Amino acid sequence: MTQNTDLNIALFERAKGVIPGGVNSPVRAFAAVGGTPRFVKRAQGAYFWDQNDQQFTDYIGSWGPMILGHGHPEVIEAVQAAVLEGFSFGAPTEREVVLAEKIRALMPSMDMVRLVSSGTEAGMSALRLARGYTGRNKIIKFNGCYHGHADALLVKAGSGLATFGASSSAGVPADVAKDTIVLEYNDVAQLEEAFAKMGSDIACVIMEPIAGNMNFVRASVDFTRRISELTREHGALLVYDEVMTGFRVALGSAQSLYAKEIEGFAPDITVMGKVIGGGMPMAAFGARREIMEKLSPLGPVYQAGTLSGNPIATACGLKTLELISRPGFHAELHLKTGHLMQGLKAEANAAGIPFSVDWQGGLFGFYFLPELPTHYAQVMKTDGKVFNKFYHGMLERGHYFAPALYEAGFVSAAHSDEDIDRTIEAAREVFKTL
Repeated sequence: MTQNTDLNIALFERAKGVIPGGVNSPVRAFAAVGGTPRFVKRAQGAYFWDQNDQQFTDYIGSWGPMILGHGHPEVIEAVQAAVLEGFSFGAPTEREVVLAEKIRALMPSMDMVRLVSSGTEAGMSALRLARGYTGRNKIIKFNGCYHGHADALLVKAGSGLATFGASSSAGVPADVAKDTIVLEYNDVAQLEEAFAKMGSDIACVIMEPIAGNMNFVRASVDFTRRISELTREHGALLVYDEVMTGFRVALGSAQSLYAKEIEGFAPDITVMGKVIGGGMPMAAFGARREIMEKLSPLGPVYQAGTLSGNPIATACGLKTLELISRPGFHAELHLKTGHLMQGLKAEANAAGIPFSVDWQGGLFGFYFLPELPTHYAQVMKTDGKVFNKFYHGMLERGHYFAPALYEAGFVSAAHSDEDIDRTIEAAREVFKTL
């Protein structure tokens, strides 16, 4: 497709005149990989088609929600029925109750759930709740982890534990950033030092069990266990960000996997999104009853949302959770994802390319590194130029991965073995060019 006939280019130029950077979320702009973003025209199953009607096998799935693939007929039917009942009411509905009950049944660490409209909103609200419950201000997050674009979470590390965080975004007041302590992921010694120095002032630790904005970095069992121990010892809360991992890596989410390894493990507050909305704008946070009862209208911590619990979104989310709750769903999804990752690894090895992979359920990550990284500094050693060449090689052959080096990927139930085999075959060709 030449520049003169590529409809994506024309639309991107048009978009840049009315939307900052031409996109409504930065990673869509292709700034990290170069080139022109693909503007999606339609999607079905494991594929989408761009403005040129070129077909792509989709390995981002709207960045995680489309665990069943695009346009699943039962989900479509549920959404269509809900649309006929009304778009939004600003009043409670039965489906909100049913969805909260379903989430609670699948994730027993939560007694109560509050529905919101985005992962950022859920994370922001969870922090406010943790601060309101503990009466403390300081929070700990980990370098390279993303929890939405709330002010307190757009913070990078200072020069050491003696200094507090500094904003990584314009528009974030220094007084907000200073209460965020940024530590290295999977560093137990640093975590212990932080609690030894500031334990009585820490409201919560917020963490991803699998850091999906470092591509795919698992929290070690020892690291997770120590966070759980230290928060309990010091009266802080553990906020578990399962926006990406929730219902995708396992039916009970990532916390169910760690509970098998750590006796009595349960987060204090859980943040969810993506899969629970099935592609609609919906997220949630939940916790033990005594914590959640601090929320308005029961308690002093204010939180509200005009479109929270939207009736169309709840219909979509409920049907999605129903379908992924079928026996063997996540085991089969894990095998599919493993098929893709092991296939890419084998082809990279055959081409003599340093390459490492990891996956869980329908979530995966790969690195142009000989071994899997465990924290942000190691992730940053990935060869960006090689990744970009790989990315565009796969894109040209009709396989759409995340257009950024540090983003996780997603496999859906709609991906067939044939789809994955075609992707592996394309990778074989591309690896030979690197």
